[in-house]
Amino acid sequence: MLRSYRVYHRYLGLGLGVFLIISSVTGLLLGWKKDIDLLQPPTQKGATTDLAQWISVAEMATLAQTALDSAQQLANTPIDRLEARPDKGIVKVLFAEGYWEVQLDGSTGKVLSVARRHSDWIEHLHDGSIISDGFKLLSMNVVGLGLLALVISGFILWLFPRKVRQLKS
Repeated sequence: MLRSYRVYHRYLGLGLGVFLIISSVTGLLLGWKKDIDLLQPPTQKGATTDLAQWISVAEMATLAQTALDSAQQLANTPIDRLEARPDKGIVKVLFAEGYWEVQLDGSTGKVLSVARRHSDWIEHLHDGSIISDGFKLLSMNVVGLGLLALVISGFILWLFPRKVRQLKS
């Protein structure tokens, strides 16, 4: 019985190896994303943190799209979301295509940064959503259940030879 656990453990480990390597490397990179400017642009500082002095969201969206178009010649790129950072006085405008980010001063609308967020595609690779949401759901369940099976079979492979040696002596 123990021999069959070894075979299952070995092949399960080999099968999950690719997913685990990708997940490990991308997880390490994501852990460093705030500290490495290449992965995610550093958050700039705006003129004021007083929200009452900030321009409207519609103006921010227009300014960000104009800035992205003039910097990268990407006209009419749809906006995915706006992330307000009141403590920094800025708004990050994230675009749905190309992983672009434009940082604006919340009060003046001045463009502080136009850069690509490599951490976003790394995150999509990390969780499998770079292929599709269905693949993400399937792969994360397979990896989670596979890791659980590896832990259980590894524990059995570690424990039972000790018990057998104890019984023999």
